[in-house]
Amino acid sequence: MAIDQGTTSSRTCIVNQAGGLVAEARETFKQIYPEAGWVEHDPEDIWYSTQRSMRMALEKANIKGSQIRAIGITNQRETVMVWDKKSGKAIYNAIVWQCRRTHDVCEKLKKNKKEKLVTAKTGLVLDPYFSATKIQWLLKNVKGAKDKAKNGELLAGTVDTYLLWKLTAGHSHKTDVSNASRTMLMNIHRGNWDEEMMKLFQVPSSLLPEICPSNSEFGRTQGLGFMPDGIPVTGIVGDQQAALFGQACFDLGESKCTFGTGSFILLNTGTKATKSKNKLLTTIAWQLKGQKTTYALEGGAFVCGAAVQWLRDGLGLFEKSSDVENLAKSVDDTLGVEFVPALTGLGAPHWNAEARGVISGLTRGTTKAHIARATLEAMALQNVDILETMQKDLGKKLKSLRVDGGAAANDLLMKLQADYCATNVVRPKNLETTAMGAAFMAGLGSGFWNSLNDIKKVWAVDKEFKVSMTSAARKQRKARWAAALKKV
Repeated sequence: MAIDQGTTSSRTCIVNQAGGLVAEARETFKQIYPEAGWVEHDPEDIWYSTQRSMRMALEKANIKGSQIRAIGITNQRETVMVWDKKSGKAIYNAIVWQCRRTHDVCEKLKKNKKEKLVTAKTGLVLDPYFSATKIQWLLKNVKGAKDKAKNGELLAGTVDTYLLWKLTAGHSHKTDVSNASRTMLMNIHRGNWDEEMMKLFQVPSSLLPEICPSNSEFGRTQGLGFMPDGIPVTGIVGDQQAALFGQACFDLGESKCTFGTGSFILLNTGTKATKSKNKLLTTIAWQLKGQKTTYALEGGAFVCGAAVQWLRDGLGLFEKSSDVENLAKSVDDTLGVEFVPALTGLGAPHWNAEARGVISGLTRGTTKAHIARATLEAMALQNVDILETMQKDLGKKLKSLRVDGGAAANDLLMKLQADYCATNVVRPKNLETTAMGAAFMAGLGSGFWNSLNDIKKVWAVDKEFKVSMTSAARKQRKARWAAALKKV
């Protein structure tokens, strides 16, 4: 059983030994926007939706909970919450990875010349995206939180830690290396919570979970009701790293792009923490028990599928997200329209937290089809910025890019991606690679699969999108995009 707790929904997938998806269930939950640039979730909504998706998946699969060999968890990563150790109640809503409320804190630290130190130890840039300043904000702004934290009455964690704590009835307060590496509190070279980072962000060590390899036995179910006690949780991995694992990108130089709420590209750099010269993140991909840590370079665009959701819900251009492809295909080009979807700032390699979305080039001839096409083109072009930066850091061209996530089903977007990044795009048969990564990790941890080679055997290609655009046309298109970026 793979629990995939995402930004807009909680999903559970049940997977068999052949890598087949036996059942999948999803439960959406409320997004909370208290102020401009602030994003929150109710932790109880996260927990309720997760339980409901687990129950529905078991019903769809027509199996009992006792037939589950092991559970894997993958999750939205930097989102963080703090809860009371005794009552289990969160002291405030979860602060979501997209939230920009700690922008001023990050800017102050940059002015105090702390970014080099932070990057050297954590592989990350000083940005509100990561968990450390979110925990700092909670302790500072929730009445009595600082004193409770000092007294050891509170616990903190990313979503995986919170779910594990709930699944085990409060017996297990742990996380894995991939999630810990996204907090800005972990020394990614030593694999432990860093004293200097905890001091810098004023986060007491008593709040933080134990860091474990990704395929450890993290704990066992207790008190769920719909599942028996004692089912082991043997895999935890952050969602983007899970997708890299689910795409069987086990070797140095292999890469994937997940098209979700945001789009995230990860490149496996092996057992070496490759330092980016171009504002990419150096992060931990995973660590298997008894083996060296595997690292990755990462670049993320904060708004990808979320731009299509905005066209659907905010502008009412179509009823279903999947309608965007046919609408965009109904025109040959954007008619000069450019959309930079910086709706929550710009991520890698720009890192402009104050950037806001811009639609330019509008004329009397512009239709919703041109805006739809400009949106898909922007989704692909954002990734080109990241991929080209990644290739500079790696010192060589990528052979191909494996893709997954909901929008990877969009053939037009995948063709645009191949043409704009001048790299063939490979789509697997199973697009649920994030959940599959969690399932594979839990399967390795429980002995359901014995090796990475067993996993490679069940990964299969659906379609490869080949490059057909000329280099001259590509250069012109990228120049128009670069001009649009200057307007945000």
